[in-house]
Formats: sequence, C-alpha cells, structure tokens
Amino acid sequence: MGTEPPGARTPKNGGDRRGHGRMRVRVRGRLRGLRRALLAALVTGSVVLPLSAAAQPRVPAPAPAALGPVTAAGLDRAYAANRATAEEAARMAAAHGDRHRAAADRALAEPSRHLLAFDGRGAGLATEVFGDLARADRVAVLVPGSDTGLDTYDRFRTAARALYRELVRQAPEGTRPAVVAWLGYETPGTVSTTVATTGRAEQAAPRLRAFVDELRGIVGRSARISLVCHSYGSVVCGRAASGADADDIALVGSPGTGAGSATALHTRARVWAGRGSDDWVAHVPHVSAGLFGTTVGLGADPVSPAYGARVFAAGDGGHSDYFDPGSLSLTNLARIVLGVTEEVVTHG
Repeated sequence: MGTEPPGARTPKNGGDRRGHGRMRVRVRGRLRGLRRALLAALVTGSVVLPLSAAAQPRVPAPAPAALGPVTAAGLDRAYAANRATAEEAARMAAAHGDRHRAAADRALAEPSRHLLAFDGRGAGLATEVFGDLARADRVAVLVPGSDTGLDTYDRFRTAARALYRELVRQAPEGTRPAVVAWLGYETPGTVSTTVATTGRAEQAAPRLRAFVDELRGIVGRSARISLVCHSYGSVVCGRAASGADADDIALVGSPGTGAGSATALHTRARVWAGRGSDDWVAHVPHVSAGLFGTTVGLGADPVSPAYGARVFAAGDGGHSDYFDPGSLSLTNLARIVLGVTEEVVTHG
C-alpha cells in the first residue's frame, strides 16, 4: 500500500471528530424522539385501553374495622382491632389458596405491629406507625410510589423503619420522632398507563388530606408533620398539598407533581426536592396535557431551578436507594423532618 504524505491524518481526524459530533446530535435527537413516542404511547393507552382489561381475581378479605376517628387515647385499641382484621384476612387468603398474601397479612397481625388502618381487600391498604405516636412531636408520613401493595409491603416498611431509625439517631435530646407508613391508596403499576397520569393521585389526595387531619388530632397543633413522598407518591402529595396541614413536603425521586411549580401547589409547607444522580426518573419527559378529565404526563421537574423547590442533595443512588442506611438522602430527609433545616446539605 502507498505511504500517506505528511499531515494527511490531520484533516481525516478532524473529519472523524465532526462526524462523531454529528452522530451524537443524531443520537440525542433519536432519544428525544423515543421519549416523545413513549409519552404518546402512554397517552394513547390511557385513553384506549379498557379499564376492565386490568381486572384481576381478588383475594377475599374482611371489611376494615369500623373505628371512626382515632384519638391519642384510642391508639392501642385501634392497633389491636386492625391486627385482628389482618389475622382474619390471613385466614381467608390461606383458605383461598394464596399463601403469599396469607403470609403478608399474618406478618401485619403480629403483636408488635402498630396498625392505624388495614384493608386486605384487593391490592390491600395499610397504615403502620413506628414510634410512640401519642407523644410524638416530629412526625413523618411516608407516601409510597408505584407497585406498592400488601404483597410488596415489606420493601415499603423497610424504608419507613430506616427513616425512623435515622430520626432517632439524629434527634436532639427531648425530641420525640415517629414515622407513619401510609399505604392509603391503590398505587399504579410501574409498567401501566395509570403511572403516566394524575388519575390515581387525584383519587388519593382527599384521603391523604383527611389522614393528615386525623394525625393532627392525635399529635396536636405543636407537632411538626412532614410528608415524605417517593416517586409517584410525590404526585399524590402534589395533589394533596393544598389543604394538607403539613409543615414540610419532601419530594424524593419525583417524576413530577402534576403542577408547574412549587408555588402552584398552594401550600404553606416548605417544599423540598431531591434526586439521586443514578435515578432513572431523571429521563422521564417533563410534560403534561389535560385529556378527558385527567392530566397525562406529570409536569415540571421538581429539582429544576424553575420549579422553585428547596433542592437537597440525594447522593449518587438510584430510584430505590433513598432510604438506604448511611445514605446522604436519608440523612437529609431526617434533618428536614426534625426541622433542623440549616443542616440540610443542598449540594454535592
């Protein structure tokens, strides 16, 4: 083969760099196109797919215990009544042949569990307390995201316990923290049309507001209540924010709240947002459109400067890592709940 003349490689390499640059532009364009296509598919599915197609056989369970509003003095009675309902649900699930659900219900019925509410029907609902709620003066209400039900409750409970332990570790002397794991709504599936709309959040928001009111009646006006809202749970908190008597709202790994800004939430609470650097939710398209009475797409990115939340550092974890013991995200969430906001790390 012939020998190239001196300097012949320079323009060739420059051409390669220009070619690579054009390729990167094309790749970015294709990614944007894929995101738009994904949103379009979700929009189409949310309109076209019949809801009846999602119906699944339901495990039989008793109706929830009829307790009425719970007071601080009535907590032990409520815990006992809900444990008894969970035990009956376990027996019914076992008789139905669903051993997995029976085991989940049976675990919730253990004497050590403090169930403020329990409903074993369908995917199931439960509200569990960690700490002495009657005496608590710093309370976190943990609101879960998609794919959370009684069959997957353990992972949600693990997060709540981790937050409670971190609160106890950081709490100044004399401070009495508690955490409430609020699985009070039917969460959407991660791979579903409902997860891209505010529909489930619209249904859940009045329940969350009512629960915060009930909680305020238990802990009193002087206690601080924080909503800690993970993933789709942040959409629920966004829809409930106006009228929810909370002091802080922390949005964690949020795909959006259905609102264009923190101001649009119309809340007196301080609004915080954090996202780990390895969280896939960063790639969710931040758009929204009204369609047939619901909102498709979840709107502005809560960690963007334009949204106006107080952005806290959440470390380098992924979407399921925010409550890992020792993580920066968990440390900061505890500081927010405790009200020591001057110690919250807002960078890094």
